Amino acid sequence: MEGWRVIPLRIDDPFYSMAIDEAILKLNSEGKSPNTLRFWRWQPSTVSLGYFQSLEREVDMQAAAKYGVAIVRRLSGGGAVFHDHDGELTYSVVCRQDDLPRDIMESFRVICGGLIKGFDRLGLEARFAPLNDVEVGGKKISGSAQTRKWGSVLQHGTILVDPDIRLMFELLKVSPEKISDKFIASVYERVTSLVRELKKRPSFEEVRDAMCAGFADSLGASFEEGDLMPEEINLAEELKAKYA
Repeated sequence: MEGWRVIPLRIDDPFYSMAIDEAILKLNSEGKSPNTLRFWRWQPSTVSLGYFQSLEREVDMQAAAKYGVAIVRRLSGGGAVFHDHDGELTYSVVCRQDDLPRDIMESFRVICGGLIKGFDRLGLEARFAPLNDVEVGGKKISGSAQTRKWGSVLQHGTILVDPDIRLMFELLKVSPEKISDKFIASVYERVTSLVRELKKRPSFEEVRDAMCAGFADSLGASFEEGDLMPEEINLAEELKAKYA
């Protein structure tokens, strides 16, 4: 797979970020956008909902308003996810379906393989945890979601740098008795982060560069740096209203 584009690290509002993903996916399916890897951060911090989820059942909207956290619905399925502006890097991969295994599990394995090789470059031994997670030491450090439309694939997901776990459980609808030190401690036993594992905080650029190299290896791709094209920007601007 030659000729992939990698977009410079961006910080965008959640509605525009989701619109960018859909715009690239749509134009890729029409042969107007190249296969693309991109990384971004969320401004402000955001809870994203899977395509089929209920806002009322998943998110404490009062808590979101209190902390200035946005809410957006993804094009992909899966569960509600808290995206911490200061504690997470997010990636997305868009490519033609023919450039990945047809089998869903195997396509997750290939793409998550890029993350695994990226974590290796950062000094961590990671493994694929089907269907869509990556773990270090048996603890989740990345989760992903995928959708296939118009003959192309979009997979996007988290890279946990140093997320605020307690805030996450205030935002997601978890019973009050569960938001306790004991419950948070149990979550820490199942979830980890780069800061916890490395005992230092890598910059977002360091993480992005390691992951780019990992994806190039896993996908057998040569990446060229490139910005969004005018057609993608125009379509994303149109789609943003839908996500907002």
